[in-house]
Amino acid sequence: MENFYYNIPTKVYFGKGQIVHLGECLRACGSSVLLVYGGGSIHKNGVYEAVTAHLRAAELPWRELPGVEPNPRCTSVDKGAALCRAHGLNVILAVGGGSVIDCAKVIAAAADYDGPSWELMEDRTRVRSVLPVVSVVTAAGTGSEMDSGAVISNWETRQKLSIGRVDMYPRYTIMDPTYTFSVPPRQTAAGTADMISHIFELYFSRTPHTLMSDNLCEGLLRTCIASGPAALQNPEDYHARAELLWASGWAINGFLRSGRLGAWSCHPMEHPLSAWYDITHGVGLAILTPRWMRYILQKDASSAAKLAAYAVHVWNADPALGRQACALYGIDRTEQFFYEILGLPNSLGALGIDDARFVQMAQTAAAEGLSNAFVPLTAEDVAAIYRACL
Repeated sequence: MENFYYNIPTKVYFGKGQIVHLGECLRACGSSVLLVYGGGSIHKNGVYEAVTAHLRAAELPWRELPGVEPNPRCTSVDKGAALCRAHGLNVILAVGGGSVIDCAKVIAAAADYDGPSWELMEDRTRVRSVLPVVSVVTAAGTGSEMDSGAVISNWETRQKLSIGRVDMYPRYTIMDPTYTFSVPPRQTAAGTADMISHIFELYFSRTPHTLMSDNLCEGLLRTCIASGPAALQNPEDYHARAELLWASGWAINGFLRSGRLGAWSCHPMEHPLSAWYDITHGVGLAILTPRWMRYILQKDASSAAKLAAYAVHVWNADPALGRQACALYGIDRTEQFFYEILGLPNSLGALGIDDARFVQMAQTAAAEGLSNAFVPLTAEDVAAIYRACL
């Protein structure tokens, strides 16, 4: 285990009815609000009415930025930052899933910047200050409500970049599982795949002696595997929704990463896919992950030990089968879970994606630190994984 420093400044109100704390959270952060949300589902499920009622009760003026994209774009960030500057707004309220919260975080950083927000994505040292962010979560998946990072797309350049700073953690997060009841099945499934992938990115590490973290990863994976299908079967199963929502935050809030070194593997490969084709992030990860597992097992025999441990401790594989057989069993069960149980697409071809840009996308992915991943990958390796996904 490596040395680390751990701190999460986000204060969390979790459970039914916790929206009652919204006014006090916002007033602790500022005096005028930019309300950021997505495509309008919060109008249908009653969340918008609840949020705005508390804004009025707290006597907080606000402006709105609706329509944030599922893969949030820098153009939306620019619009939000311009609203903050024009109206002197000093706190950002994100109501939605990870895309909305990511957009809000970068708006908070761009409000005090004179140029295009994309310049901050290219060089985070240009950020001068970050407005406080408060989030009300309506979908489980990215965990952005409890981390300091954000991912933004530039549709003109077909780039998808990440940014992260300690002052980009939401100051307060309200997590009411009932607000996720109306999440459609496909989005519920994709969110489950996303949080599983976040855990994989940390679990599959070459750092030795991470027993506590490994056990936590395996427990969270089992939680997702049990709760995702339960939420699909009964969308208003409060306990399943609560388990997913809480697991989503802990999958990526830095706790599992403590003491570990190494770059992520599947996220750098997925980002070029959604940057070019605007696919759902969790769907892309579900397609890539089992192919990545099979590829690294063939490329580096030493990966079998961790893949086998995953199969034994998460999928109850029989250790007597041996490492290789256990590893393959775990990969098979992962595929079955993503494609048969969650019902997610099982290939890039099913999304209408061909191999025309694989070489270009692979070069982009490889440049994101894949030489330091669990099994180091070159651009040629990434292109081969993409082809295996067709």
